[in-house]
Amino acid sequence: MRNRIKTAVETAFKQIAGEQAQQKLPFDRHQVSVPKQESHGDYASNIALVMASIIKVSPRDLASKLADRLAEQPHFEKIEVAGPGFLNFFIAKNWWQENLYDMKRAGAAYGESDTGQGKRVLVEFVSANPTGPLHVGHGRGAAVGDSLARVLKAAGYRPETEYYINDVGNQMKTLGRSVYLRYIEFFGRKIDFPKECYQGDYIKNIATGIASREGKRYIDKLPEECIPYFTKVAVEEISAGIRRDLEDFGVRFDRWFSERTLHETGLVEKTIAELQRKGLIYEKDEALWFRSTDFGDEKDRVVKRSSGVLTYFAADIAYHRNKLERNFDLLVDIWGADHHGYVPRVKAAIEALGYSAEKLEVLLIQLVNLLEGGKIKAMSTRAGEFVTLREVLDDVGRDAARFIFLTRKCDSPLDFDLDLARTQTQENPVYYVQYAHARLASVFRKAREQGIAIASPEKVNVALLNKAEEIRLLKTLEAFPRIVSDSAKTLEPHRISYYLTELAAQLHSYYTRHRFISEDEALTQARLLLADVTKQVFNKGLGLLGVSAPERM
Repeated sequence: MRNRIKTAVETAFKQIAGEQAQQKLPFDRHQVSVPKQESHGDYASNIALVMASIIKVSPRDLASKLADRLAEQPHFEKIEVAGPGFLNFFIAKNWWQENLYDMKRAGAAYGESDTGQGKRVLVEFVSANPTGPLHVGHGRGAAVGDSLARVLKAAGYRPETEYYINDVGNQMKTLGRSVYLRYIEFFGRKIDFPKECYQGDYIKNIATGIASREGKRYIDKLPEECIPYFTKVAVEEISAGIRRDLEDFGVRFDRWFSERTLHETGLVEKTIAELQRKGLIYEKDEALWFRSTDFGDEKDRVVKRSSGVLTYFAADIAYHRNKLERNFDLLVDIWGADHHGYVPRVKAAIEALGYSAEKLEVLLIQLVNLLEGGKIKAMSTRAGEFVTLREVLDDVGRDAARFIFLTRKCDSPLDFDLDLARTQTQENPVYYVQYAHARLASVFRKAREQGIAIASPEKVNVALLNKAEEIRLLKTLEAFPRIVSDSAKTLEPHRISYYLTELAAQLHSYYTRHRFISEDEALTQARLLLADVTKQVFNKGLGLLGVSAPERM
């Protein structure tokens, strides 16, 4: 309906404007929105406010002319001119009712659209260094990235997901050294374990595994001879654990991209050399610097240190070049909030490579505070210096974790209440929504038990759905495709959880006040059709969040 109104209003404006409408009109400033108060109608248009100056009339006069032209369209019950020139549209009740047929016909595809028009989007997320298990912050990023890809696909984009493995550099050497020292310690050698090495019991576990397989094979060898092997084993085992945790979390990537391949193919050095030829990399203090200030960054950035060692930024430039050369229309990077300062330099690099900085969108994931007993949960002694995603999964399960991670916009801090997530009450946000779906499933079980055959939609009298709560439900159901489309365009999957929570509130309220199955056969069939479409939307919406839709609870 919002799209119909937008088209109808803009067409009416062109008719009123006449020859002036031949010029390029700023319809991108025209918005059709849902008013905050029901008394202001179902939709509101600001077209008169943004277009009146073009034809040199007052906004209210233009709004009145538009209202007169649109008044005869059958789906408008009335159109009001409000305030300085807003057009408020009240949609006819029978349109909401009859739209139920279209929603039912769409079936599992209801909510999908061609908003993205097949544009290719690469969503890179998690990308945690393989130096330890995933923590809860990674879990939030995983939920956002995976759900975003699902939403993008539903909205007509062609998303691909990717995990970038940082498997090169000093952190890898430190990891290998950490495991090597624990291996030496395992055989009774006293060691001074450095603070800069990775702590955590997982390091000891890897070392113990090597000791059980290899015995004392490496005990008397020089560290530099051993550390590459220990690094290789540690990366393999930690990476395997990361994959297991993500799969159990319902996240599977289309591609795992190794940083090592960028160096092995020579792309990093090749990219630096090309930027040097463009005059965008210069030498200073025996190091190589990228002129990121030419593109709005606060200072230039080192890409190769005076020691000859490449920086992580150098590899990131090459990685984003690789992404861009794969012809994606948009790159979405999902990073931790501590990478905020990194955004301008990567956008600068993209511009230096000859692309628009708008090709990259970065979503920053804010911190997660785990609460237990009303207090922030202490760090896990078992996992080192953080609470792992695996601990949370084992504690509250995939559904609760994913849904709660998606209850707020990703750039806002999130308090994750473990006590609440464990409960099976309507205070638990995921339970509240899943229970709404299960309640509807129970309605159809009761119908079967009573021998009620579900009528085909065309035989259902939807005009019987005339209660205020029913019209409100129909309006909310009609908004679902718009919510999915807007969620994709804004890269905000949390909008789906907001929507489902509101729909669940309406369903629970309706369920306690009205009966889906009654002695009135025609009313029963109408309400069962409403229940069926509502259940269908819950199922689709929960699927977009990667959360199950249980039939029983």
